[in-house]
Amino acid sequence: MLSSTWNPEGFFGDGGEQDVLPALLTRLAAELPADDFRVAAVLHPNIWYGHGPGQIRVWLDRACRSGMTLIDPVHAWRQAVLAADVVLGDFGAVTYYGAALGVPVTLAAASQEGLDPEAPVAAFVREAPRLDTAGPLRDQLEELLARHRPLAGPAEFTSSAPGASAKLLRRQFYALMDLPESSTAALLEPLPLPPYDPPRRTAPLNVRTRVRGTDVWIERSVGHPYGASGVAHLAVHEDTRDPGDLTLADVIVREGSADDPRLSGPAGWADEVLHRYPNCTVAAYVTGPHTCIVRARERGGFVLTAGSEADADPAAYASALYAWLARGGPVPAAGARLRVHAAGGVHPVTVTPANASPGSAAADAPDSPGAGRRSPPPG
Repeated sequence: MLSSTWNPEGFFGDGGEQDVLPALLTRLAAELPADDFRVAAVLHPNIWYGHGPGQIRVWLDRACRSGMTLIDPVHAWRQAVLAADVVLGDFGAVTYYGAALGVPVTLAAASQEGLDPEAPVAAFVREAPRLDTAGPLRDQLEELLARHRPLAGPAEFTSSAPGASAKLLRRQFYALMDLPESSTAALLEPLPLPPYDPPRRTAPLNVRTRVRGTDVWIERSVGHPYGASGVAHLAVHEDTRDPGDLTLADVIVREGSADDPRLSGPAGWADEVLHRYPNCTVAAYVTGPHTCIVRARERGGFVLTAGSEADADPAAYASALYAWLARGGPVPAAGARLRVHAAGGVHPVTVTPANASPGSAAADAPDSPGAGRRSPPPG
């Protein structure tokens, strides 16, 4: 979670030399694998209302197309702090609350110019780990997680009576009003669970894969990190900003309801994609959090289904199938089962052949663009 207070020296500053966040956004998208990390940003409300929501979204548009989520600064920031594995922030209150909860925190902006040197926040800024903005980001975050030891100060100064704030504050309020306090229990409203909102990456993804039998190791990111290994291919969302990306794509992806009447179903959509983009080998229609319907040029249609124990983006399963088929992997009539290594785990994915409709692009009819063309291995 990226956290910035409203201050020229903050993480999301005034555009000067200390404005760290915009310079890091491109690197975060390129260096952090999309299936291993999810990036969310909590910007102080005064940033939103000082510049206007439209301007903020314009500035951060590329990062959002790469998968970053902008968190509601009023109603959802507390849930984001609770859910965060790491807070990458500054000297603002939200970063401090993250440290108070014991979340690993590293500071990307650590100015102390406006802080009272005797204040708890100033002590926190002096003690908290620093992000080396010029160093490899993934290595630093993984080391922070491995070596994390909560700082004592933030928790101590945030609350001297954890869990008792409602009772103590109500008692104080009624005392100030000189009124008798209610005898009922003082309770807080629970934080609502935010709506399910998976990241929507419409920026092209560089995908690196390794195949061994039915095991496929996959890593996806916006850009190709230095030193990354594996056979590469390009996966592009149908809604990419630059239509030229689609002409270069090996895999084209969209998501939606399988019964969307506007698209003639997943098979009809895939036929059109393979017809329109002759360089594309796999068209993947994500129909749910665990399912994906795929057409592979010259190989036909498939339904990809992940088990309940799987927890990754179905678009990653489509790229894994692409890599497996490119290596000559067979799909028997009874189907096959791939083990997709991504997002820190192994995800069993069942590949079931689907009957291709007559004259479909998947069958590569002679009058189809790319007829008779065998897709080269990814690379």
